[in-house]
Amino acid sequence: MSLQLMMNNFPALLLGATVVSGAIYAADALFLKQRRRRAAALELAQFDASCAQLTPPAQAGQQSARAALLARLNKVPAWIDYSGSLFPAIAAIFVLRSFLFEPFEIPSESMLPTLMIGDRILVNKFAYGVRLPVINKKIFATGEPQRGDVMVFRSPRDLSVNLVKRVVGVPGDRIVYADKRLTINGRPLRYQNLPDRLDDARLTSEKQYEETLGTVRHRILNDPAQPPYLQTAPDDFPQHELCNYDSSGFACTVPAGQYFMMGDNRDNSLDSRYWGFAPDRNIVGKALFIWMNLRDLSHIGGLH
Repeated sequence: MSLQLMMNNFPALLLGATVVSGAIYAADALFLKQRRRRAAALELAQFDASCAQLTPPAQAGQQSARAALLARLNKVPAWIDYSGSLFPAIAAIFVLRSFLFEPFEIPSESMLPTLMIGDRILVNKFAYGVRLPVINKKIFATGEPQRGDVMVFRSPRDLSVNLVKRVVGVPGDRIVYADKRLTINGRPLRYQNLPDRLDDARLTSEKQYEETLGTVRHRILNDPAQPPYLQTAPDDFPQHELCNYDSSGFACTVPAGQYFMMGDNRDNSLDSRYWGFAPDRNIVGKALFIWMNLRDLSHIGGLH
């Protein structure tokens, strides 16, 4: 199994480890330990009875044998001992990762300049609701995604893949992206020019702006060499009839229970423009902050 596949299936593997170790721990506490004690008491009684038939000098020589027998009888089987030791730790990790917080590593440049490759972010799993692990079914809501949130969610095209994008449109919004500028519900967003961002790897520069999306101010990138329209046709995604594409960009109406997601690296992001809306049932959580980047320690901190 590849490392990527293992990471994609880690919630299921962690759940399985928790269930198996917990079942062994419970079985030992309720049944197996008492059975071992009864068997040990019986064997020790038989040993003592056989020793009682010996002469006192011979009985004295049996003390070391009795001690060795007692040590063997009190020894817990390795598979039970390991399960009992690991279960509390595995259960704690399972609860923490499934319901509270989960770390993710950024694999692409689609969220530059906010997030870069190698950023390790911490995701709040209960920001938008408590969900059952593995199946991701919401038990009850604790909040709703807001415009400007950086959100982790399962890809609508492949549920085994997690994506990180910014919430641009919430249910009911009319999103217009024309000439690389967003208008939401008829209100153009505010943009402020920032110094160009130099890409050291490609030796090119990109236009950088501060975009105000809802109450969130964040940076975005535009590549002057890229046109405002999609150069590749979008997928035939569910409810694609709610979107229109032309030479200046696109316009979409966000349906109920769905969200329109875009990367901050606007001309280099495979997002809702291509694969459609992100369903509420796919939400993993809200990105909080960057807690580590081994390539660039200065990037540790907040997302905006």
